[in-house]
Amino acid sequence: MNYFHYKDKELWCEEVPVTDIVSAVGTPFYLYSQRTLKHHFRVFDVAFSGVPHITCFAVKSNSNIAVLRIFIAAGSGVDIVSGGELYRALQAGVDTSKVVYSGVGKKVDEIEYALKSDILMFNAESSQELEVINSCAQRLGKKAGVALRVNPDVDPETHPHISTGLMSNKFGIDIKKSLEEYRRARMLKHVDVKGVSCHIGSQVTKISPFLDALRHLKKLVRLLREEGMDIQYLDLGGGLGITYDKEDVPHPSEYAKAIIDASKDINCTFIFEPGRVIVGNAGILITEVLYTKSNDAKNFIIVDAGMNDLVRPSLYNSYHQIRPVIEKEREEIIADVVGPICESGDYLAKGRKIFRFERGELMAVMSAGAYGFTMSSNYNSRGRIPEVLVSDGQFFVIRKREVYADLIRGEEIPDFLR
Repeated sequence: MNYFHYKDKELWCEEVPVTDIVSAVGTPFYLYSQRTLKHHFRVFDVAFSGVPHITCFAVKSNSNIAVLRIFIAAGSGVDIVSGGELYRALQAGVDTSKVVYSGVGKKVDEIEYALKSDILMFNAESSQELEVINSCAQRLGKKAGVALRVNPDVDPETHPHISTGLMSNKFGIDIKKSLEEYRRARMLKHVDVKGVSCHIGSQVTKISPFLDALRHLKKLVRLLREEGMDIQYLDLGGGLGITYDKEDVPHPSEYAKAIIDASKDINCTFIFEPGRVIVGNAGILITEVLYTKSNDAKNFIIVDAGMNDLVRPSLYNSYHQIRPVIEKEREEIIADVVGPICESGDYLAKGRKIFRFERGELMAVMSAGAYGFTMSSNYNSRGRIPEVLVSDGQFFVIRKREVYADLIRGEEIPDFLR
């Protein structure tokens, strides 16, 4: 469920017409519905209410501190993959006992920052990383909570760029070698082995890959406990998909029932790292049509949002539904929706059957709440666009539009060039 709907043929977000926001903010911009964000988090979290668990929102999917604050106020923890994401979560008021630190390339300063912040645990991805975490904790006089991220060699049947649980992926430790790695971790004096972690991929649309991974992890947990290790947490990661086009995705309650039924004998606190499933359909991208043109081969609709604003179509050839902000009788055409970036790969839709748009009309790119702004850039020296949140009949700019001066902040011309 989301709260983007048409009223008198005009697109609204909750109780606010999108055109009112355009008049105040300009285009393009990201637009989020607080009601949808809260509803999606509650649905996911409540689905696991029958078992001990911590829902740790994946900050990488949408890192705006106002969005984080919504989830944290509802009891969420966070899954982070950088020191910067930890900083954001702290600014949003996170309970650090609900912070897990994932990611394959943690730097020493980031590890120390997390240790000083007293996070719950690191999801360690290699032997060398474990040793570095141990050394950092020793210097700080601390003991680092750790789970090893195990790679179960499970095919999540998703796009290759967002698959993370196969042996060909860079993530995690080979499950066949994991027992040996856990024995090594137990010998490190400043590491506290707390759990087992796994993440198989993103935009997973079937439950069976999660159950396959869980089966492998349960065996590992039993082996570790037989060797006297106190495994308290089982981190199953995130990855549950959403509907962008016609995907038939499981509801969080179906996912939860399957996980709970398959793990009745495990006696762990579960950690989940949902991102896309909570924010994906809670946000849209609003853009204006700048020009239209045609040649013998193609129709083009040129808009003021580009691949620097929403890179997913260019990077993954991903599908985002496109709707007019104002509905009217329209002819359908086959067209490319393209941006102003000087790249042939700059498109929001390609070869799409779509309503004809005219110059000056507004377009809504749906399902853009996850991996939208967080993956944006200043390519072509374009300022990053605003993020707007609607709540209780009002809208709030939760990130301002960048201006030209923002583009060169931190740069300087050295004296020898003056």
